[in-house]
Amino acid sequence: MKISGGNFPAKKRTWCQKLNDSEGLPKVEKITDTMSRRWGTGTVVIPAPIEVDGIMRKILAGKLVSINEIRAALAKKYKATIGFPMTTGIFAWVAAHAAEERKQRGEKDITPYWHTLKTGGVLNEKYPSGAEAQKELLERGGHTVVQKGKECFVLNYEK
Repeated sequence: MKISGGNFPAKKRTWCQKLNDSEGLPKVEKITDTMSRRWGTGTVVIPAPIEVDGIMRKILAGKLVSINEIRAALAKKYKATIGFPMTTGIFAWVAAHAAEERKQRGEKDITPYWHTLKTGGVLNEKYPSGAEAQKELLERGGHTVVQKGKECFVLNYEK
């Protein structure tokens, strides 16, 4: 049977493909008027996903990093005022899923994404298998995770 015309859905990209797709990133842009109400004036760096992953990979066992610290490191690297909050968080999420994808293939050297926390030391429910899996991995690494309301966070995460 011959099929002609029509739109066929594109093949779904893997997490690893998404991680390695920079699409013109990183780039530094001026903070627009609408953005300035929230972030002030200056410039914002929109990182490449692989750069966020690279910072996450450098976090040693027993240590933790927050998305805000990753944003600050990126801003410093590119001499920007801030790192873009939304894309940095999204790219950390992509890095986490790419790491799990690699783990499923039997790779051992994966990004320790569970060491990356949201603001205030909060666990990330959007990571693979949710905050509960991140909690288990962090506790195995010697961290104390406590629940406050609906959120879990690492006690003394700043240290």
